[in-house]
Amino acid sequence: MRLPSLNALRAFEAVGRTGSIKAASDELAVSPTVVSRHIRNLQLDLNVALVEAHGRGLLLTTAGEAFHAQISRAFDIMRQANEDIRPSSRRSLTIWCIPGIANQRLLARLPLLQSRLPNYDILLQPTLSRPDFARGEADAEVIHMNMLITHPNVRTELIAAPGVHAVASPAFRSRFPAVTQASDFLKLPLIHEASTLYWEQWFEYAGVTDLPILRGPRLWHAHLTIEAARQGQGVALANTLLVEDDLASGRLVDLSPHAVSLGGYYFVAAARRWADPELVLLRRWLKEALQGGAATGASDAPMRAE
Repeated sequence: MRLPSLNALRAFEAVGRTGSIKAASDELAVSPTVVSRHIRNLQLDLNVALVEAHGRGLLLTTAGEAFHAQISRAFDIMRQANEDIRPSSRRSLTIWCIPGIANQRLLARLPLLQSRLPNYDILLQPTLSRPDFARGEADAEVIHMNMLITHPNVRTELIAAPGVHAVASPAFRSRFPAVTQASDFLKLPLIHEASTLYWEQWFEYAGVTDLPILRGPRLWHAHLTIEAARQGQGVALANTLLVEDDLASGRLVDLSPHAVSLGGYYFVAAARRWADPELVLLRRWLKEALQGGAATGASDAPMRAE
């Protein structure tokens, strides 16, 4: 089957994304008349109405929205292929990572990763958002999940499953010496991340049922909940990787009556790039950073991706 004109498809993709003939023409560096002609010819070629007038702009029809979604993915693939094939003395490696681990475990260890990838610019993006690998938003991500969730064209590997501690400052602990079992924590001021879910899971794991509505501040990021605990504001949940130094130094104490494990840290990347040398090295570096080197062998150190 003959494909439509590539120029017409580019014009349609730009119009659908910007919602305007004028904006699309500015982006493509052609006149609005040319863009309008491309859209008209594309609709005639496909025998389908793709856009409709809406005020001073355009809206995609139902058929146009479905077609635009597929065309956009196709252009994303072409852009990525162009980026991958273009010769360059340096490339970038973009890692999306949840903020707590990025700050507490990865930042200080970045020079080691850079030494193993000397021809790459390392871009570490602390974020709670998930990247779209098909659009090339990231090369890899590190995320905390309670269970492995699979997606088409994406591979995932568990790289660390640390224990979870209920932590507070020594001064706070001295105010509540009678806290010895999980149900006692319901009487304490609890510090939450984005929601109360983490504490709800902790209570469920500990066998506490019929939970009341949990109260307390929501601070969104683990490093903020840990800092609030250091300041004596209440009890926070944090895994070993984030608080082991605080526990060792005595800045925080562990009030947990039982050892608890709630999920783990996963490495995620596009399946088609899973065996790329730079991603293999990245996984090994992450295991060293999150597992103290236990997951790597002696032969890993000299290996480099050029």
